[in-house]
Amino acid sequence: MALKKFKPTTSSQRFKLISAFDEVTASKPEKSLLSPNKKSGGRNNEGKMTMRYLGGGHKQKYRIIDFKRDKEGVPAKVKTIEYDPNRTARIALLSYADGEKRYIIAPNGIKVGQEVVSGKGVSPDLGNSLYLSEIPFGTIIHNIELRPGQGAKMARSAGSYAQLMSREGKFAIIKLPSGETRMILQACKATIGMVSNTDHSLEISGKAGRSRWLGRRPRTRGVAMNPVDHPMGGGEGRASGGHPRSRKGIPAKGYKTRSPKKSSDNYIIEKRKK
Repeated sequence: MALKKFKPTTSSQRFKLISAFDEVTASKPEKSLLSPNKKSGGRNNEGKMTMRYLGGGHKQKYRIIDFKRDKEGVPAKVKTIEYDPNRTARIALLSYADGEKRYIIAPNGIKVGQEVVSGKGVSPDLGNSLYLSEIPFGTIIHNIELRPGQGAKMARSAGSYAQLMSREGKFAIIKLPSGETRMILQACKATIGMVSNTDHSLEISGKAGRSRWLGRRPRTRGVAMNPVDHPMGGGEGRASGGHPRSRKGIPAKGYKTRSPKKSSDNYIIEKRKK
């Protein structure tokens, strides 16, 4: 997962630091696992802009990812490791023994030709998907389900992972990437290992154009707006804007927005670190 540095032949390349794509082994995706990815540009069905700072970007196809890993007991070989424009992690194309192909989120260190399998009684090896009831304590995991059979919901982005701490009754206790410790039913599945592309957080685009290619338009600072547009707008000269808050007036730093009566609080043992 090396990063590529450039000679500063132009000002945009001076600080540019992007992935070298060393682990990627295929330049074209599997056609049968693609679906259209229509862009809205932040507009609704009336053509009215409802989300700002979206639009443009390169045309993309969505890669259908198998988050459920419900093909149990059937071994699969890793055919390719590919770039996915829709997520920060790399994806791996699995070719099952019965001929079916599926994409999964590639764990860090997985290699082409490696065999992976999911289900009960499976060894806790890299890329295998197991039930939380069968994973050894202290194991690094990702792609964790919140409800049995729902499909992976947690620890899916580049470089993220969780750790299985212990088990109590019908629950497994897991430490999440945020630092939160919570209980999840042992009947839920998780994949062994951490997510690939661990250096993603160190990347530097180098120029505004790279953000435009990803469909991100320029953001206007609240301080630069008028008072009618933002609580932090207005004032004589370059005013600091007062207390940092959102466009709707919600404070940005230290203000708790989570509902104190949220049902999932029963399963949280330790809140995430501030």
